[in-house]
Parts: sequence; C-alpha cells; structure tokens
Amino acid sequence: MQEVAEIYNWIDKQLCDNRDLAGRCNACGKCCDFGAFDHRLFVTVPELMYLAAYLNVDNLLPMPTGRCPYNIDGKCTVYEYRFSGCRIFCCRGDVDFQSSLSEAALEKLKSICLKFEIPYRYTDLACALNGPEAV
Repeated sequence: MQEVAEIYNWIDKQLCDNRDLAGRCNACGKCCDFGAFDHRLFVTVPELMYLAAYLNVDNLLPMPTGRCPYNIDGKCTVYEYRFSGCRIFCCRGDVDFQSSLSEAALEKLKSICLKFEIPYRYTDLACALNGPEAV
C-alpha cells in the first residue's frame, strides 16, 4: 500500500524537521516491551495490511507476551515497515509534539480506510496480532 508508505515518509520528515521536539532514540528496544515500559501500542488496519504485505500475511507473528514479536535482541526486525506509533514515540520526545503528530497521522490513515472502504479500527497491537481478524 503506497499510501501507507507515503504517510510513514511524511511522519519521518516531521520528525527530522523537528528533531528538538522528536527526541533522540538510543535504539535500546526497551519501549518495545510494552508491559515493562508501561504503555501500549495501537495500530490501524492499513498499517497491519502494509506490514502483512511486506512479511506475507502468513508470516505475521502473534504477540503472546507484552513484548513486540518483531523486536529480536533489542533490534526491530521490521524497522522500515514499523507502525506510526513506533516511528513517533521516543521516551525523550516532547509529549505534546508526539500527540499532535499522532493525531495527524491517524487522520491520514483513516482517510485510507475511507478511500478503499476498509473498516477503520485503532487496535492494541497484541489484540490485532492475536485476534482472528488480524488482517
């Protein structure tokens, strides 16, 4: 889905243009352990479809624990295709900037749903990967 790639490129540009607000990531992978980091990652259907197209839908991994199944030894194995929340969140970033950018990205992702008549859902990653209707 080219539209999702364009949104991800737009997010990356916003982060690059606002480095002082975006924060600097140590690439430690700690935030990928959602339970230990005390947060949740929510994703949209177009994002799941984008990842599934890259991995092949049969290769989507379930999420049996609070840790992202695509984080192996502290590194993201789907970095280029990672979700908008993964792109935007930085533990050292400005919370208001992240919130505004997230809302704008969600509006763009929602527009994809409208364009292609895809039901819009904003779902916790674990539920999305473990549910029967993951993609």
